[in-house]
Amino acid sequence: MKKYKDELIRSMKYLSRDKRTIFLGQSVKYSGNAIFNTLRDIDDKKKIELPVFEDVQMGLSTGLALQGFIPITCYPRFDFLILAMNQLVNHLDKIRHMSFNEFKPRVIIRTSIGSKKPLDGGVQHTQNYTKMFKDILTEIEVINLVNPNQIFNEYKKALKRKDSKSTLLIENGDFYNSK
Repeated sequence: MKKYKDELIRSMKYLSRDKRTIFLGQSVKYSGNAIFNTLRDIDDKKKIELPVFEDVQMGLSTGLALQGFIPITCYPRFDFLILAMNQLVNHLDKIRHMSFNEFKPRVIIRTSIGSKKPLDGGVQHTQNYTKMFKDILTEIEVINLVNPNQIFNEYKKALKRKDSKSTLLIENGDFYNSK
């Protein structure tokens, strides 16, 4: 039986083998959240540790994608991704339309619904905004990773998409150690 966290680790290793990928966000290089542990086998040269500036992070990810990279941009909590809504909704999600399909950045966005066990992080760290993001994003595919068996295939699909579109993959912190 596949385990949720093991499938995330496997998926990140797979993504890291592509020379175009780069991992960025908070605690991608230094410990601080559960996402860090899923990146432990990734070479530090493929990681960019960022401060807490979510909107800039999404803009930087879009810029890297426009330069040919495939950023895996990590937001440790879904609640923090809200702070990047301007860049996500008004830029990354609309750039194909605004550029008449000339610009086709592909960003893989990782976020997690904060865990409530063993410690509840409170309502500002544990919300599930999947429906809202599905409703507001028109060009970015939104995937909720509920089952460990879907994780590797969805990350692989995000990397190999023939249409080069971006993908938002939503993990669940409560599943990291329980599924």
